[in-house]
Amino acid sequence: MDIKEILKEKAPLINKTIEKWIAKNYDKTSARFLLGEPRFEYDTDAMNNSLSEPIWFALESGGKRWRPSLFLMICEALSKNLDDFLDFSIIPEIIHNGTLVVDDIEDNSETRRGIDCVYKKYGIDIAINSGNAMYYLPFLVLLKNKKRFSDSVLLKAYELYIQEMINLSVGQGTDIFWHGGKRNADKISEKQYLQMCLFKTGTLARFSAKLAAILCEADDMIMDKVGKFAETAGVAFQIQDDILDITAEDREKFGKTYGNDIKEGKKTLMVLYVMSVGSEEDKKRLNEILNLHTNKTELFDEAIAILKKYKTIEYAQDFAEKLVKEAWAELDSVLKPSPAKEKLKAFADYLIKRDV
Repeated sequence: MDIKEILKEKAPLINKTIEKWIAKNYDKTSARFLLGEPRFEYDTDAMNNSLSEPIWFALESGGKRWRPSLFLMICEALSKNLDDFLDFSIIPEIIHNGTLVVDDIEDNSETRRGIDCVYKKYGIDIAINSGNAMYYLPFLVLLKNKKRFSDSVLLKAYELYIQEMINLSVGQGTDIFWHGGKRNADKISEKQYLQMCLFKTGTLARFSAKLAAILCEADDMIMDKVGKFAETAGVAFQIQDDILDITAEDREKFGKTYGNDIKEGKKTLMVLYVMSVGSEEDKKRLNEILNLHTNKTELFDEAIAILKKYKTIEYAQDFAEKLVKEAWAELDSVLKPSPAKEKLKAFADYLIKRDV
């Protein structure tokens, strides 16, 4: 089963659905849909220039749209009609892209997916406001469809939304604290790293899966199992992302510059492994390079040579694969056999074996 092709096939439909909820060009009608009747008068030109244009610049820069696809796979595995749930699949995806807009400012990045970051094109003020707006705009999908669901289902969905946004901020804050040079890698445990990943990258995957289960009115046990599987897949995605940062040959397809994580001082699973098995000299030197936040290729090469010396890539690959296999075993036991279930399994395999 070719998950890459499935994602490619779904992407245009997902993009079209996003446009249904976030206009590319606000006029009086779409502004009223978003905001209700004005007390005085909306400036739609300002809305377009300060919100719609930068938001769509971010959304159209690329992305695999795997979170909405995961949402729909869960719905399909729970025997639901996908057309009935398509609108809700975009909620975590819009939030995800909003986090990227803000993340690029926090990391002082130059490019995202091969083009200028939003703040480079539109300015920091507009980028921060646009990124923050993307955290809340998708909530409109739930608000406009609240008559479809019982109060108990809506309450669960709202509570999930709030809790996951809190988790996301904690994960991002932890990562910023670490790579800002405020804690060396030898002072971070592997368990702390995994918890950070569960919050930073696992959150929106878990949000996608659990929201699907809630809206499909699955029981709490199913919701918890799909959530655990999805958050694990998200962590595996992050680990593979870290691996690709130092191994990807096609940087344009990968969408990030060579050695970006080293420049940012990221404390990846591979770095932490060196801290547990490496020599004192190598650990000290790797910490030094990470804390420099360097742009020098020769220092990238030196850090990567240390990582490769201890076979950290192989360690991280095996670690991610084991995580996903264990999470899948739990989900496998509660989902009925179906093509949708096989698709979910193939999806998890794709996340840990992708090359871009």
